Amino acid sequence: MSTLDLTLKPEATTLRRLEVITGTGRRRQFSEDFKAGIVEETLVPGAIVSDVARRNGLMPQQVFTWRRQARRPVASETAEPKFVPAVVDDPALPARPSRGRRRKGTRQVDRNSGIIEVEIEGSISVRIGRGADAKTVSVVLRALKAST
Repeated sequence: MSTLDLTLKPEATTLRRLEVITGTGRRRQFSEDFKAGIVEETLVPGAIVSDVARRNGLMPQQVFTWRRQARRPVASETAEPKFVPAVVDDPALPARPSRGRRRKGTRQVDRNSGIIEVEIEGSISVRIGRGADAKTVSVVLRALKAST
């Protein structure tokens, strides 16, 4: 008898398991509480994410995704954007007398046109003139907000 005959001959004592999956292979939906519980279980000192995932019938990648999502800051649903009322102070400007013919391409601009005034809690007032750099204005306003 050759070794080839031994390897091709099936043994009668070997049992094989065959699993038949019926139904559609749709995605499972997990509640936020379930996800939070799994993530909390992985945060215990000494816990191994892969073991926690297998114990709950999940893939480790899925649990790692849930952990990453849990670290992200959540935008509060109740936090609405804060708007500041805009006050337009338009005193009646006296009409300027015309001095003959205007030259083409020139125009007269009021000194106060294009100025933005920001008032913070009635104590701080910032005037932003035309041509101000947006980055500089942003830094100044953030510093003022942090100081109040």
